[in-house]
Amino acid sequence: MRFGLLVSACLLVAACGGPSGPAVPEAPAVEASALQAAVRDPRVRRFYEARQWRPAWTREAEESLNAALAGADRHGLRPDDFRRPLANAREGAAREAALSLAALDYAGALARGRTDPTRLNRIYEIPRPDPNLAEGLERVLAGNGDVRAWIEGLAPQDADYRALSAAYVEAKRQVDAARGRPTPEQADRMRILAVNLERRRWLERTAPATRIDVNTASAMLVYWRDGTPRDTRRVVVGSAGDRATPSLSAPMFQLVANPTWTVPRSIGMSAGYMARRGFTVRNGRRVQPSGPGNALGLVKFDLRNGHAIYLHDTPSKSLFLRDERHASHGCVRVHNALEFAELIARDEGVLQQWQRAQRPPPAPRQSRPVASAEGTNGEAAPQTPAQPAPRRYVQRWIPLQREIPVRLLYHTAFVENGQVRIVRDVYGRDERVAVALGLPPRVRPARRTGAGAAPADVGP
Repeated sequence: MRFGLLVSACLLVAACGGPSGPAVPEAPAVEASALQAAVRDPRVRRFYEARQWRPAWTREAEESLNAALAGADRHGLRPDDFRRPLANAREGAAREAALSLAALDYAGALARGRTDPTRLNRIYEIPRPDPNLAEGLERVLAGNGDVRAWIEGLAPQDADYRALSAAYVEAKRQVDAARGRPTPEQADRMRILAVNLERRRWLERTAPATRIDVNTASAMLVYWRDGTPRDTRRVVVGSAGDRATPSLSAPMFQLVANPTWTVPRSIGMSAGYMARRGFTVRNGRRVQPSGPGNALGLVKFDLRNGHAIYLHDTPSKSLFLRDERHASHGCVRVHNALEFAELIARDEGVLQQWQRAQRPPPAPRQSRPVASAEGTNGEAAPQTPAQPAPRRYVQRWIPLQREIPVRLLYHTAFVENGQVRIVRDVYGRDERVAVALGLPPRVRPARRTGAGAAPADVGP
């Protein structure tokens, strides 16, 4: 009797998975040779090589993956794009390999984007996430098998992404409710939101707490300090076409007071224009001297990059009054730039150096005036009042104690004051992303703007 009770207790413990809780179900038996023959994708091959070609999927894990794929719509993605490998793989090694391919494909789409921004943009130099997805999948399959939670955790988790996702779900609901006959506005809204969800997935999940973000689509700048928006202001960015401001990330490393401007060879100007604005030629390059009429204004925010792109002041102040502010040759002109420079200098502990750099150098000493000659009536002839010497502007450099990351982004849909806002696709970049995502053709052609600066404005 005692022996029978002991056996019963052992069976009960085994059924409950032991004292540590339920055991993880084992994957069905699949021969390693069959699995090797079934795998074609290099990502899946690396995954199974790390497992010595042991199968990984249980029925519970497969159900969790299917639940994850069903939620792809919330991210502006189509579930069927990821289910395709599973369609003709019903069982055995083929099914095992197809499940891993679907999981890694969808995980990659949420972790770093379905598309490659470097292929869709002439210049794209913003770091992308690069998690080890094979390692993550191995960990979850060897653990609790909750593939859905793991994959969903790879998508951006910030409030802006959630707001764009909710707006996309609502836009798709309206399009679906139209039963194949949505209005152009409804279809366009859904496409734009899907494209900008993808752009968010291109970005690293944790942005620098102190940074400057410029949205070149809306021509707005936000200065973040220690995770909080410190300052927001208008900017003027590149015009459409070859002058479009590129998407890049570059650190601001110094302020330049009273900058000179060495004109890029790509910018043409007449001899008369140069003469009127005091240009000189040095070593074959055209150089504009410092001063309020300089194309860079009275301050330049130097960025470290290989494209001669930076932030700066401008004498063309009226451009900031326009709603459409795509007018430069690619650089970013900052509204009230001297005010912004002082804010940066104060925050970075170089305010005194910045203020000294702005002061004009001492005027040269004047010799004492010669006594005036007498007039015809014996009185001293009236003297012409001495004219004050014109102010001298001297270029000076103020290194920052800590470099500030600057990101030049292009988001045509974004969150502003808690609301989703959509702006025109001035650079025509949305369509390339939409096509790469496999979205259906537009109902109408994209609107492009040819707005630019006045002909006399040839600044960067």
